[in-house]
Amino acid sequence: MTLKKQIAHNTLIQLFGKILSTLLGLMTVFVMTRSLGVEKFGWYVTAVGFLQFVGIFSDFGFIITTANMLSEPRFEQKKLLDTIFTWRLITAAIFQGGAPLLFLLFPYPIEIKIAVAIISVSFFAIGVSNVFTGYYQQQLKTYINTTGELIGRVVLLLGALMLSKFDAKFLPMMALISVASTLNAIYLYYRMPPVKISFNHEISRALFAKIWPTALCVIFNSFYLQGDRVILPLYTSASDVAFYGASYRVLDIIIQMSALIMGIMAPLLAYSWSRANLDEFKQRLQISFDLVAIFLIPTMLGAIALSSKIMGFVGGANFASAGKILSYLSLAIFGICFGMVFGYTALAIDKQKQAVWVYLLDAILSVIGYFIFIPRFGIYGAAGVTIFSEFFAGFCLFGIVAYHSHFIPRLSALTKIVFSSLIMYLVITNLATSHVLISILVGGIVYALLALLLRVVSRDTIKEIIPGQLSKFGFFDNI
Repeated sequence: MTLKKQIAHNTLIQLFGKILSTLLGLMTVFVMTRSLGVEKFGWYVTAVGFLQFVGIFSDFGFIITTANMLSEPRFEQKKLLDTIFTWRLITAAIFQGGAPLLFLLFPYPIEIKIAVAIISVSFFAIGVSNVFTGYYQQQLKTYINTTGELIGRVVLLLGALMLSKFDAKFLPMMALISVASTLNAIYLYYRMPPVKISFNHEISRALFAKIWPTALCVIFNSFYLQGDRVILPLYTSASDVAFYGASYRVLDIIIQMSALIMGIMAPLLAYSWSRANLDEFKQRLQISFDLVAIFLIPTMLGAIALSSKIMGFVGGANFASAGKILSYLSLAIFGICFGMVFGYTALAIDKQKQAVWVYLLDAILSVIGYFIFIPRFGIYGAAGVTIFSEFFAGFCLFGIVAYHSHFIPRLSALTKIVFSSLIMYLVITNLATSHVLISILVGGIVYALLALLLRVVSRDTIKEIIPGQLSKFGFFDNI
């Protein structure tokens, strides 16, 4: 199988897996919002928001660093994998173990503090799994990541349904989250080659030299990405936190597709760059940019058009008013598009040190903004600073990559994507039906047909990605 076919098959498997995972995630939010109610869902958002902040703060970029270092010929893979796994295990234990103790200092109800202690197990499992995820990405076996994620999502959804039937309270629902994440981690570990505790000094030095700029970037990232969800509960009611958190949960699920794409492409970008194959690097970066735009631009406009319907469907009638905040937050997706592509690329070409200053400045500006605008404007102040921070980071990272690689993206595909997305937006905003699922289905069909007619994706690419009988019988010959 050619490299291009490997990428295509991995992408296709993950695409369908991510669609299914997204649906399962939305269904879980659907159950949890109704089961917990607005106030307790706000408690959940507060607990998870704090742990997500700690999780991103202590992530240190292990996924992308694992994938990139395994793509380089410098060390024997088994020793490299053992050493990276050991350091990830230690850092995850220290930070997720200390998070519940730190949270005791916050002025929140005891139920939220207990929830943080319970869910920290989930984030420990996710942290350790980062190494496994990076390994499977480098090996182009990301279907294993997809399977593990689906196992966790199914367990979480079924457990939430069962708990809601028995009218379970807040803390059992939090315990379920940790169970689901732990099962995902166990599955990924089971599919790995055997790993053991190892402190290879030469590899450790190389790992620290490679990871410290990435770690600083990720630490600063945590302040502007998660600062709003840590600061917001200090100034607003639990119901406002619930509305903001539910909207952000929908947004998080949407943007996971871009992380999936760049998780596949980043090791390939690193491979081309490390071997000074600049033409191949630019071609792969253009593909990355176009693929992320293909998914994120229409979802941004679709979320804006259907925001109230989406939140009413996901959270129930009590959450319908959160649609307005979702429409604001969705504006950040375009900045996220740039940030995701060029942030991963900066890591792939070893320009983390230059990126550190972007994330540091963004973190400082964002935290200042959160403390100025959240007390005055509540959730809308948080949303405004979030939009600014995503655009600021995205375009600065683009500047770094463009300067060092001399890459300027071709905008022909982006123009077609924006045009197709705007037509889709007009269709779904004027659609007579009142049900959000029908609007999404119609919008998706309109966008897909326009993308095909405008040849956003070439016929040759479609033929290679879809290996079945449709191509054999000339189904795409007229495209």
